[in-house]
Amino acid sequence: MNSPTMERQQLIEAVRNLPDEVLFELASFLDYLRYKTLQHSDTDGSSDFLSSITGLGHSGQQNIAEQDEEILRAETDPIYGWSSKPSNQV
Repeated sequence: MNSPTMERQQLIEAVRNLPDEVLFELASFLDYLRYKTLQHSDTDGSSDFLSSITGLGHSGQQNIAEQDEEILRAETDPIYGWSSKPSNQV
């Protein structure tokens, strides 16, 4: 009863004994288990991805919160705003 073969055989027998009315529900649950298994196997490599993007966007400056207004003034055009071209909106 501890071996996977015995458990698999018991599951097959249990499915054979189920009424036809519940087979759709069982199929839906099996689809969910397949999906969950694929998601779990995909997340195993996620730490590699996260490690690869660590530090992206790091400016090297310690604290720029006090300079936010100065930075915004330098990055925006007084007439056009964020864009260097005028917008067609009135």
